[in-house]
Amino acid sequence: MPLYLDIHNIPGASFDDLRKAHEADLDVQKKHGVDYRKYWFNEKCGKAFCLIEAPSAEAAEAVHREAHGLTAEKIIEIDPEIAESFLGGGEIDSAGAALVPGTRTGEHDNAVRSVMFTDIVGSTELAQRMGDDAAFELVTLHDAIVRQAVADQNGKVIKHTGDGMMAVFLSPVAAVRAACTIQTVTRELKGDNGEPRFLVRIGAAAGEPIERDNDFFGTTVNLAARLCAHAAPGTVLVANGIAEMCLGKGMKFADVQRAELKGFDEAIPAREVVITC
Repeated sequence: MPLYLDIHNIPGASFDDLRKAHEADLDVQKKHGVDYRKYWFNEKCGKAFCLIEAPSAEAAEAVHREAHGLTAEKIIEIDPEIAESFLGGGEIDSAGAALVPGTRTGEHDNAVRSVMFTDIVGSTELAQRMGDDAAFELVTLHDAIVRQAVADQNGKVIKHTGDGMMAVFLSPVAAVRAACTIQTVTRELKGDNGEPRFLVRIGAAAGEPIERDNDFFGTTVNLAARLCAHAAPGTVLVANGIAEMCLGKGMKFADVQRAELKGFDEAIPAREVVITC
């Protein structure tokens, strides 16, 4: 059966409220042929997300309507592999709430993810100057550096973009630390002229799994990619929200700049990471 993800705006709700609603869903779901697998809840923002296996979006909504009346504001069909990549398999607690994947602390997962893009600066020119084989070796080296840095922060590489990579993290702190490591290691790889063998630009943004236009993680992914393209060679440029979520974590950021990014109607507040890690 198809897999769906829905979104609820329920300000003022508590985890106990969500537990009761989920239990009510379980009581009536069988008659509609639906399986409410688990849910994520961001108590601070009053947003909840349900992962559902159902014959249709209408059947999934019918369960909510009959069980408690808290119908979703939006429900979209998603690819199971995409859901796994962004949200992770993860365990659930006894009430069906998703826990942070890969941890044993029992901390509830609020479904906010940080997305990072890397880009090898001037990759086309490098290939023309060095030849395809030598350029491919640099791409392979870049990939190895990124994969290791991402893995060290419990992130996951989602895809290769040709001259860069896309990765997702459970926290903005992890994303920034991985980005700093990538830049630090890359800077230490010197060529015969004493200059770095290649430079990388990095961009990152954070958001919830549903943004707009029925696109799973759409705006967050697009923003991270645009910030990456806007970043200066050898730097890390993040959405201001990431910098704010890293307060108190020993990280330094330059002053806010307003970045004019393709596809965004208004300038985006962004900050460059001061790489000290």
